Amino acid sequence: MTVTNQPCPPEALQDLRRSIDNIDAALVAMLAERFRCTKAVGALKALHKLPPADPARETQQIARLRQLAEDAHLDPDFAEKFLNFIIHEVIRHHEAIALESASPASSTP
Repeated sequence: MTVTNQPCPPEALQDLRRSIDNIDAALVAMLAERFRCTKAVGALKALHKLPPADPARETQQIARLRQLAEDAHLDPDFAEKFLNFIIHEVIRHHEAIALESASPASSTP
């Protein structure tokens, strides 16, 4: 969407805000799907006694996301901060899944 130097009528502002609202809804849906996938990763890691964090993978993902951000003309520092927040939450979830799977109640048939 392009913004010109002309005054912004209320209708144009509403259109832009509707677009932002739609994008926000899509972001939430994408994050929910991402966390469904990472929950499955956490369960698999717990089952095989793998550590919740994978620093090598995290480094690769951060480099990949920074490049994607640059290609999309988005601030790579912002993209990295955003991914670091997500990674932190994923690791927290993986730790919780590992604790839950190690508890005596979860090992009963």
